[in-house]
Amino acid sequence: MTTRPTLPESSFSGFSKNASGVKWLRLLAVGAAVASSIFLTQTAQAGTRAETLLSINWVENPSNSPRPGPCGELGAYQFRAATWAMHTQKPFASAIDQRVSDEIAVLHYEWLKNALVQAGLEPSTYNIALAWNAGINAVIKGRAPAVAHNYAMRVNNLVTDMSSQQVAAN
Repeated sequence: MTTRPTLPESSFSGFSKNASGVKWLRLLAVGAAVASSIFLTQTAQAGTRAETLLSINWVENPSNSPRPGPCGELGAYQFRAATWAMHTQKPFASAIDQRVSDEIAVLHYEWLKNALVQAGLEPSTYNIALAWNAGINAVIKGRAPAVAHNYAMRVNNLVTDMSSQQVAAN
């Protein structure tokens, strides 16, 4: 099992403990942040490929479990057998090997990125994550389900947080 960098604690810590009028103000602030986050995530520039793939890994398989997902997905990026076969002839069981899974993730990322560009869509972190979860056709046709948009927002927020930490460190 690999050690992952820790993300900063949520800015919502202590939110439920405050029963006064400040709670209402925080609720309004959270609502405004969510509204701006939705706008920003859909228009955000793409993060680096490494940041995007790391974030997808964190969302897909945060504990690096070797067990198959509910639909038979395997590995750090929870590949399905058909997606795996698009990019390699290696056995699907190889998806549980992090190094092999990383190689295929890069190939899939680039494939999604190229498909988005060919469709005239921005290859942003949000759109790549949306396509990773819902499929490229759903994104191109504008038919990705709400759960996939939630997934893409989570990935994009992780990338944004990583980028912010890097800027703060410099």
